[in-house]
Amino acid sequence: MSLANKLALERRGRLAAERLLELKEAELSAANRKLGRHAAALQGEIVETRAEVANVKTENERVKTELGQANQKVEIAERRLWHSVQTITDGFAFFNSDNRMIAANSSYLTVFDNLEVIRPGVHYVTILQVLTDEGIVNTGNLTPEAWRELMTERWMQPQPEPITVRLWNDQYIKLVDRRGHGGDIVSLGLNITEAVQYEKQLKSARAEAEAASRAKSAFLANMSHEIRTPMNGVVGMAELLCDTGLSEEQQLYVDTIKNSGEALLVIINDVLDYSKIEAQKLQLHPEPFDLERCIHDVIMLLQPSAREKNLNLLVDYDLFLPTIYVGDPGRVRQVLTNLMGNAVKFTAEGHVLVRVTGVPDLEQGQAVVNIAIEDTGIGIPEDKINHIFGEFNQVENERNRQFDGTGLGLAISKRLVDLMSGEMWVTSEDGVGSCFGFKVPFELGATELPAHPPVPEGLRRMLVVDDIEANRTILQRQLEQIGMGVVTCASAKDALARLDQIDLVLTDHNMPGMDGLELAEAIRASGSEVPIILLSSNTTYAASDPGAKHVHAILQKPLPRADLFTHLQSVGPLLRPPDGTLESSAPERRTMRVLAAEDNKTNQLVFRKMVKDASIDLKFAGNGVEAVELFQSFEPDMIFMDISMPKMDGKEAATKIRELEKTAGGHIPIVALTAHAMDGDDQGILASGIDHYLTKPLRKPEICGKLIEFCPEDAAPPLPEKSEVERQAG
Repeated sequence: MSLANKLALERRGRLAAERLLELKEAELSAANRKLGRHAAALQGEIVETRAEVANVKTENERVKTELGQANQKVEIAERRLWHSVQTITDGFAFFNSDNRMIAANSSYLTVFDNLEVIRPGVHYVTILQVLTDEGIVNTGNLTPEAWRELMTERWMQPQPEPITVRLWNDQYIKLVDRRGHGGDIVSLGLNITEAVQYEKQLKSARAEAEAASRAKSAFLANMSHEIRTPMNGVVGMAELLCDTGLSEEQQLYVDTIKNSGEALLVIINDVLDYSKIEAQKLQLHPEPFDLERCIHDVIMLLQPSAREKNLNLLVDYDLFLPTIYVGDPGRVRQVLTNLMGNAVKFTAEGHVLVRVTGVPDLEQGQAVVNIAIEDTGIGIPEDKINHIFGEFNQVENERNRQFDGTGLGLAISKRLVDLMSGEMWVTSEDGVGSCFGFKVPFELGATELPAHPPVPEGLRRMLVVDDIEANRTILQRQLEQIGMGVVTCASAKDALARLDQIDLVLTDHNMPGMDGLELAEAIRASGSEVPIILLSSNTTYAASDPGAKHVHAILQKPLPRADLFTHLQSVGPLLRPPDGTLESSAPERRTMRVLAAEDNKTNQLVFRKMVKDASIDLKFAGNGVEAVELFQSFEPDMIFMDISMPKMDGKEAATKIRELEKTAGGHIPIVALTAHAMDGDDQGILASGIDHYLTKPLRKPEICGKLIEFCPEDAAPPLPEKSEVERQAG
């Protein structure tokens, strides 16, 4: 190869190498630029990472600081809590789910007298073992094994019931254990020794109080009996003496004795009733009773007092309201007597009105009955209204100091109404009058409203004569509601001018100018034969007047609806011609035989005088033994049996008689005569076989009522037959 070729070839090689070098330098430059860019990116990431690391380090330091503070607070709270637990006088302990003690305060550990075994980690069963083995706990009637078994079974319950254990030193600890969600148990031992001792003291005090209450009740019962026995003689003989011929001065003395005796009896009853209510021993004895008749019975008792003051006693009983209810008639009558008696006592003139309203619920068989007693008396000052229902409270002012009383009547009445699930209220205006009312829910005695008897044929128009507007309004409303036409007059003079087309005259007795009997004479003198019914508050006095022969009947005022309807029916035959038939004469009947068992000679005399007008064959027995003997030999139709008698008392005698009847057959009515008045006495009396009982002092009407009630059909009536006028006059 020539030199030129070699030089050209070398030159070409050098050029190729230079180009390759340039290419490599370009690649290296590109790589350097890429590496620079990557290094720059890495530098940014490093900076960010360092910032994040710095933040994390700062946050970590803050968390460490807060955690340290929190741990410090926890330690402080734990220390304070434990100090608090240590200061608790009651035992406090923690147990884990394995029933091992975690911790306990000093009060809990003190019970074990610093025994080494009782420390954190001890098992609950071991604690029970130590309690019995060391005699720390008094297991009572249980053996130590039985007691530990009982406590273990209780401990294993999901939520153990609290239990009280007694320690050797008569300390009482109430264990209250609560199990947590993880199985841990918190045990609290409360020292209830003082509470247990106080409860024992209360039980002892209660036993003493009950013993004192029983002693008081027994004392009251015995005193009641001892007082009522001579009171029977005092009141009974005074009542009999009133029926004899006495001078005006003697009559005053006898009335004073009788009224004073009855006032003393009221005080005795009030004290006994209040004592029974206070001891919560008074019980109600519900039975069917006639509310309207009950009200009129009370009015009959108050009628003499009302007549002395010339007061009018009025009754406005809703015609559409039933009269038969189920309740305690004795207690209802007692409330009525208290309220109506107060109304009469504190009313000098005017009237006392008993208003009865209510709406019966036939579907429920009940009725809420409202009874209001309105009077025109002295009234009660507004600031004294709430005062009067308190025990022994009376309105003290110059007007009512003249009125005697225990101050218990209204308090007892309110308690009785409350006992009957009722309410009592009072409204009053000083110097104008008062209205005492109460409402009581009663069970209806019948599922249907009472059907009133039809008006007799021919009785269409009635003349009502009364000077008192309230009386006329009540009678007019009642008569119009049964379909009668009613004409009212305020005086007898006006009545004489309005007799045309009148079928019946219903007139009051005491009226100014011309009274009811004088009106009857004037009607007969005018030639009218219209039937006349007289309403009088004193039927005995009215029946003795010569003018009574002109009236068809004399009725007690106020007039019960049943009596009104009955006598409207009795007027029927007078409105149509008689049929001329005569009743056949009744055969002659024997005398009723009555046995009275009474050991007290004074009471025998009182009883004999009370039945002197009765046509009976009466024999006395001085004790229960004689009563049983006379029952067999005398064969009485009824027996009056005293309860307290020597040798054999009345209850035992009645039991013997009932045993004899089982062999011989029959049933003789036995009525107890008792001075016992405490609650529960009646149950013991009736349980012995006695049918009824009367409480001493005895009342002549009650004795005569029982004679009439139990007179057998083959015996003559014990009391003489009376004419219609005489029968209504009593």
